[in-house]
Amino acid sequence: YWKDITLLDCWKESVKKYSEREYVVDDRGNRYTYRQMDEAASKVAAFLRKQGVLPGDAVSFQLPIWSEFVVVTIACFMTGAVAHPIAMSYEEKELIRSMNLTESKVYFGPSFFHKTDYASRILAVRERIPSLSCVVIVGGEKPEGNGVLAFTEIMDQADTEKPEIRRTGEDLALILCTSGTTSGTKGVLLTHNNIRYSEEVFTRELGLTSEDIMFMPAPLNHATGFHHGLIAPMLIGAKVVLQQKYRCREAIDLMNRERCTYSMGATPFIYDILRELENGGGELPFLKLYLCGGAPVPGYMVRKAWSFGILLCEVYGSTESVPHVFVRPDEALELNGTTSGRPVEGVEIRVVDDEGNDVPPGVPGEELSRGPNVFVGYLKDKKITDSALDDDGWFHSGDLCVMDEAGNIRIIGRKKDMIVRGGENLNSNEINDRLEGCPGMGDHTVIGMPDDRLGERICAFAVPLPGFEHLKLEDVTGWLCQNGVPKRFWPERLELIDRIPHTGSGKVKKYLLKEELEKRMEGPESND
Repeated sequence: YWKDITLLDCWKESVKKYSEREYVVDDRGNRYTYRQMDEAASKVAAFLRKQGVLPGDAVSFQLPIWSEFVVVTIACFMTGAVAHPIAMSYEEKELIRSMNLTESKVYFGPSFFHKTDYASRILAVRERIPSLSCVVIVGGEKPEGNGVLAFTEIMDQADTEKPEIRRTGEDLALILCTSGTTSGTKGVLLTHNNIRYSEEVFTRELGLTSEDIMFMPAPLNHATGFHHGLIAPMLIGAKVVLQQKYRCREAIDLMNRERCTYSMGATPFIYDILRELENGGGELPFLKLYLCGGAPVPGYMVRKAWSFGILLCEVYGSTESVPHVFVRPDEALELNGTTSGRPVEGVEIRVVDDEGNDVPPGVPGEELSRGPNVFVGYLKDKKITDSALDDDGWFHSGDLCVMDEAGNIRIIGRKKDMIVRGGENLNSNEINDRLEGCPGMGDHTVIGMPDDRLGERICAFAVPLPGFEHLKLEDVTGWLCQNGVPKRFWPERLELIDRIPHTGSGKVKKYLLKEELEKRMEGPESND
């Protein structure tokens, strides 16, 4: 499955075949054909070479869902550099850590975006990143200072020379930082082969063609946005439409204007769209397919999506093993949210117990995957790599699932989502589902709370709805009792919070809530 083909080879082939077809459109008015993108990226590549960027060097970019993100990505392929996209949420400490880890030579970022002064942020830390030779500001005013350039200055230059860069399929192409739910960030190393194979087989099994148009509202520094938003369309000569900040009604209008045929993102995106269509009116006549990742897709959403002519297909994977399981469109209605699907060609799956033994169909266990798409390690962290990627090439996801006789899996939570209370294993996601609809409770999640006697107890974090700012534990347990929920699923502590922290893909950052709970347990008792 691995070939000596790089993403630059794939890009050149697409430019040759689809030169005048549109590749990227964003909601800021920018439109690029494959030829125009090639010309723009060539200018950035020439600039990177002048900055001393060599094949294998890292280039960091902290950019919104803008077309410039794509320009810089293709420029990295052209120079043989390793792309290192950074989350917009990264602040000074995270910038220093991640860019020193990658030894980045150049940084691209906006001057100002969504109430944040990114230019001041990077300039405040640049002296603490010794490898960093240049800062490029995209959009807005360029601050004064040596080694600071405006993106427009690069675009104004004439140099588009394309010296031959020879990289192999096994060379690194990308470092993606995981948006961890149980720990901090890690640098996931992905080769040209990893990414190319993943998207070639994914697009083929979905039946996508150069006539398809994708709508991408998810951050491009995540696997969903990078792999499926940028690389997949590029491989088949398709088009991607970018929305810099997700707004539901504007997203519907944009998809209709650009005639988008499919989209992909976390469950909240499609949930909002369906609700808006239901309550606010309108339709999406061109959108035939929505690929949904980050959380299980309930059957009622599959049915509601189909009432608008949209096939809703669950997708499962991770940054380390980029979505390798999905529900095929022609099976979506029949399966109706009961499964995450089965693996793509070339990917193997095992479901194992705590001792690493395979479990029979119907028995929960940890999901392991092995295949051409699986990452090659975590950057400069052999210990964590060895704990997740074994000698036989199996990636240990940490996710619990159940496999059926047909090879479909259903994700039921994280291994770390299990609350072990008095020897009984309780799934925190199952408990959390039972809280849905509780009066006064907005966004909510459940975690394990340390307990000397039982090992763990159940703690619920909840955002109170207006008028319920003093929601009590007994209000919640009383409602659960009335609804016949067994007592073993009742929370034993309730913590009110302004906001449940989520990753960019919609998963709850439970490690932050565990830290918050520790602080609160050290102080006065709350409302448990």
